[in-house]
Amino acid sequence: MVDQIAAANSWLNGYVWGWPMIVLLLGTGILLTVLTGAVQFRYLWFALLEVLGKIRQKHTEPGSVTPFQAVATALASTVGVGNIAGVATAISIGGPGSLFWLWVSGLLGMCTKFAEIVIAMDYREADEKGTMRGGAMYTLKNGLGLPWAGAIFAGLVSLAAFGIGNMVQANSVADSLRATFGISPSVTGIVMAILAAAVILGGIRRIGEVTEILVPFMAIFYLGGGIVILLRFASEVPDAIALVFESAFSGTAATGGFAGATVMMALRYGVARGLFSNEAGLGSAPMVHAAAKTDHPVRQGLYGIFEVFVDTILVCTVTGLAILCTGVWTDGTTGAALAGHAFSVGLPGSWGNIVVTTSLVLFAYSTLIGWSYYGETGIVYLFGANAALPYRLLWLVFIYLGAVGSLHLVWDIADTLNGLMALPNLISVLASIPILLKLKREFFAAEAARR
Repeated sequence: MVDQIAAANSWLNGYVWGWPMIVLLLGTGILLTVLTGAVQFRYLWFALLEVLGKIRQKHTEPGSVTPFQAVATALASTVGVGNIAGVATAISIGGPGSLFWLWVSGLLGMCTKFAEIVIAMDYREADEKGTMRGGAMYTLKNGLGLPWAGAIFAGLVSLAAFGIGNMVQANSVADSLRATFGISPSVTGIVMAILAAAVILGGIRRIGEVTEILVPFMAIFYLGGGIVILLRFASEVPDAIALVFESAFSGTAATGGFAGATVMMALRYGVARGLFSNEAGLGSAPMVHAAAKTDHPVRQGLYGIFEVFVDTILVCTVTGLAILCTGVWTDGTTGAALAGHAFSVGLPGSWGNIVVTTSLVLFAYSTLIGWSYYGETGIVYLFGANAALPYRLLWLVFIYLGAVGSLHLVWDIADTLNGLMALPNLISVLASIPILLKLKREFFAAEAARR
């Protein structure tokens, strides 16, 4: 029975993270880019100023967290193990050209994330305890009159969260600390559960207060290490970038432990890992952005552009170029081990292991607390606000189970469920394009008049 379930899930996963989903997500990104007038390019600088220039601004609008706390929580969930292990896996399988297609998915994903956040903000509502809730489930219910479709999305996110946002992260930390410091996975599981409890039991407000401090620190720490590598190997950067563009359209010949990659492999793995990392189109981040205090949905949507820019264009790029510039991409390893090798070669002494291990722990922990809110939002939609606390307590139990267990089938199924979230989410986004364009025109017309 287990083998049959695994085989069925593997077949379905091939579609969920394969060409059909890639074409659907990229196609949606292209369509939205055209219809919005390339909002992610025209207003990127505006978005950067909006986020960085108003970090400490006080807000009195309805909502549970500040706009920056919302984007920090969303980044806590997306800047995760995928930014290290996922990028390394894409390069090891798809070749250097996969980094180019990862950039493409990021640039289009900036517009998709903008759109899904704007729409979620417009259809959000307060739950029985006053917490602002939003996301594809509320858009499907309030905007399209399809509460049953909203229930499907809510069920998918509440279940997928236990795997992608919980057990995978806890297990990654446990494995890393055991390999580096010899710490028992059971000890790691208990400590992580306690640290997570201190945050998530306080709800979205406490999550936002923690992530607005944690996320900038961990991003600067990891990017700092990567930039040092790129400076030390500055002479290799132009050749690495040239190799990325050349391999994106001509494939990569086999060298050393590297098996060689076709253009199609580069495209598939680059786009798939980019989408897995920034989650644009999956409908996760709009759930926390919907809790933000803001005067207009489009203003919060600009934070989505910033979010994907940081996750994919900055963090993933630094990982990818570090791997290519140090020349370790042909050594036959993959995943976090490949990224760790690049940082060990690129940084003096033991600093490479320290940066990668510390970043893995922080990235995974931040994902744990961020995804807990996504899963909670799904369960609240299904069963009401009183279901939030039991879900949080169950979340803590699964952190420990993920740290000590080796439940690969559970993770694989959760990965499939995570990808399936895109289907109802994209239905809600595509069907809401008229309101998206109306809100965009309204906002930027008001901004132009104010100036």
